[in-house]
Amino acid sequence: MSENFIVLCQPDAGKSCGACCGLYNYVDSSRSSLEQRLRSRTKRFREMVKNPADVECYASQTLATEDFAKRYEVIYCCEYLGFLDGQEKKVGCLLHPQQNSGIDLRTCSFYGQEICAGHICPSHHFIPQNQSQILIKIIDDWYLYGLCLTDIDLVKTYFRLIADRIGEELKPELFNNESLKNIAMEYFNWKITWPFRSPETNRLGKYYFDGSQYMISYIDYAKFDKELSVLDPIFLSLSSSFQNAAEIEAAESLVWSNIDSFIYVYRSHR
Repeated sequence: MSENFIVLCQPDAGKSCGACCGLYNYVDSSRSSLEQRLRSRTKRFREMVKNPADVECYASQTLATEDFAKRYEVIYCCEYLGFLDGQEKKVGCLLHPQQNSGIDLRTCSFYGQEICAGHICPSHHFIPQNQSQILIKIIDDWYLYGLCLTDIDLVKTYFRLIADRIGEELKPELFNNESLKNIAMEYFNWKITWPFRSPETNRLGKYYFDGSQYMISYIDYAKFDKELSVLDPIFLSLSSSFQNAAEIEAAESLVWSNIDSFIYVYRSHR
């Protein structure tokens, strides 16, 4: 790794990502459900764990009281993921030495200390660094940050479409402009608020699960007498499900309007 390599898991005091710990793999991965789950765990851990011998009791109680129903059985949902700060801005490992006066308790976890400490998710390698820096700059919300950071197509397709139109790659400092930041945030917030989102609870981005395996979803444009949309990677990332051609056209209009607004503001400040 280069000295400029940015670890995206815990980038600053405003947010973090717990996706590799199975955060979004619960059948109910809504914000309210995860908030309550993480809040209860953190409280239990702080009250129960005073030394390494207490960890097993904490784990037993957590596993006994929580609903661990998963979207995908192969992905482990770690019972030691909780809130790291009193403001509940950062999710992370309750066993980490920074949470336990320098004592590393991660040997108790499912994957163990070595894997937990050394794992680097694919987003570090496949999202260009300038784009991941933009996400860090504009998103201060652990729930949304993790959903977007781990959706490589959602990030890369959006920034590529804009870059193709303006003729250059976007730089993080560009988002010191509040108007540009707000337009980009409108787009990334669709990860939660997208009006054409599939109602299926086993969908997460372009993937859908039956517990034992996962499949990649697709949109049958031909059924609606439409050609494959240029925006198809975005639609899949947003778990889209369309009922007719008019909905596809409305979805395309939303995305292109956002991109057009971004480019208009960008050019007006050149």
